[in-house]
Amino acid sequence: MYPPNAPEILKPASMKFIVFTLFAGLMLNLLPWTGWALTLRPDFVALVLLYWSIRQPRALGFGSAWLVGLMMDVADGILLGQHAFAYILTLFVALSLHRRIRRFGLWQQALHILLLLLLMQSVLLLVRLTAGPALWGADFFLSSLTGAAIWPFLNRTIQMPLPGASNPDAG
Repeated sequence: MYPPNAPEILKPASMKFIVFTLFAGLMLNLLPWTGWALTLRPDFVALVLLYWSIRQPRALGFGSAWLVGLMMDVADGILLGQHAFAYILTLFVALSLHRRIRRFGLWQQALHILLLLLLMQSVLLLVRLTAGPALWGADFFLSSLTGAAIWPFLNRTIQMPLPGASNPDAG
């Protein structure tokens, strides 16, 4: 008998679904955002990478983070490899903390995601500053806040099409 507040155990997602979510995150990043929407837009690719590194840590590797990061660099027309490096570093930290993060509720997880997104943004800023003069302001880190704010919604949205709980007592 499972306690009533036990977390739901979901079956593993297929690789097709994982690739689809990464593609959807890439497409959301490539939408023509302008004005404040561009400033507040979270990095959907980073959020999807973080989701899968926490939910199924063996599903995605550093190679997929590198490849998607290079795609983001080419799409943004910026220094090749900066998103790839930031994604890999963030993925490494998330993979090393995935068991700890999974034990928390969604809003506590969002605080961890905020720290991981701030780490990624800091790496991007450092790479841009070492490559030359970078234009950035106090609003540079706002996308990390919005990414952490939508984490619970993103988590539930990705879990909706996944197979149900494997609870044998569920009738």
